[in-house]
Amino acid sequence: MSKKENNLICPYRKRCGGCQLLNMSYAEQLSHKQKTEIRLLGSFCHVDEIIGMETPYHYRNKAQYAFSYYGGKILCGVYQSSTHRVVDIDSCLITTEKADEIAQTVKKLTKSFKLKTYDEKTGQGFMRHVLVKTGFRSGEIMVVLVTGTQEFPKKRSFVNALLKAHPEITTVVQNVNNRFTSMVLGDKSTVLYGDGKITEELCGLRFRISPKAFYQINPIQTEILYSKALEFAAFKGDETIIDAYCGTGTIGLIASKSVKKVIGVEINPDAVRDAKENAKINGIKNAEFYTADAGEFMTALARQGEKIDAVIMDPARAGADVPFLSSLVSLSPKKVVYVSCNPETLARDLRYLVKNGYKVRKIQPVDMFPHTEHVETVVLMTRNYEV
Repeated sequence: MSKKENNLICPYRKRCGGCQLLNMSYAEQLSHKQKTEIRLLGSFCHVDEIIGMETPYHYRNKAQYAFSYYGGKILCGVYQSSTHRVVDIDSCLITTEKADEIAQTVKKLTKSFKLKTYDEKTGQGFMRHVLVKTGFRSGEIMVVLVTGTQEFPKKRSFVNALLKAHPEITTVVQNVNNRFTSMVLGDKSTVLYGDGKITEELCGLRFRISPKAFYQINPIQTEILYSKALEFAAFKGDETIIDAYCGTGTIGLIASKSVKKVIGVEINPDAVRDAKENAKINGIKNAEFYTADAGEFMTALARQGEKIDAVIMDPARAGADVPFLSSLVSLSPKKVVYVSCNPETLARDLRYLVKNGYKVRKIQPVDMFPHTEHVETVVLMTRNYEV
């Protein structure tokens, strides 16, 4: 789609600021991201051509909407870039159309049930956010109502009205967040309908997803991303590998059929519980998951003399910290597959690993987030003396 068409179909682009590249055609966006990858990573080795999307719209399986009150009306939408001002929107180019419809229904119900929106300045009010998670292949939908108080007036009637408008919703959860924070979800959740989770399918496996657990945003490109990571790893079947920052265990469980043993490490206990459940659902018996700091866990393994053949790492945007990278070097796996959502922190981490005995062999960018500046990258490293 051309840049002119992008601008025509998103009337919120200037006020929202979430899709920074809408002034470019999609082909121009891919070219821009490829140049960024080459500039930041090209000194390590050749950067393969970025893999884009055939249809780069409505790709997000998770959509979150902030609520506010201004000018005598309820606002439901997204925070303006770098602010906490809510931009009232009806639809978005990158969320699913069904998620947008559900958010608009919650907005109408909030008004009709005379519920107040949450005010961050006073800490008063009820409706704060709505989070919608969608299983693209399963068709299951989770709606999380994030509220400022546990007390939910006419709760049953509200949920029944929501389900009547959208019978495709498979579970509804209330999450309470009354803190002054940029985090969407609070600590306490109550299931109001269904079982509080949805199931999604990825690379031939089934995954259970809870409100808090991390799961890749773009399921179409995630399959490409993970397939490329495993292609780079080229496992032979006899390896013991670590899936660091494993989240709900997705990439480790997908890799399990190609290796002897998977050890998943994640600091989020909710995600680890999901990972264990996902292993059980898929009948996978050669994967173990631990709640721990990944760096500390690997340091302990190195001290014990444990042999690890490969590490797959998929950290947050901040990348890996020095203690983690130091533990990785101490453990000295033959292969490291680094999945990154930030090429700047990736470049920093690669410099550390190259200085400490690793060589970058392959780099593959994948466009997981069309119309935004973000880009995902898969990198294969081996110890410098390994072929």
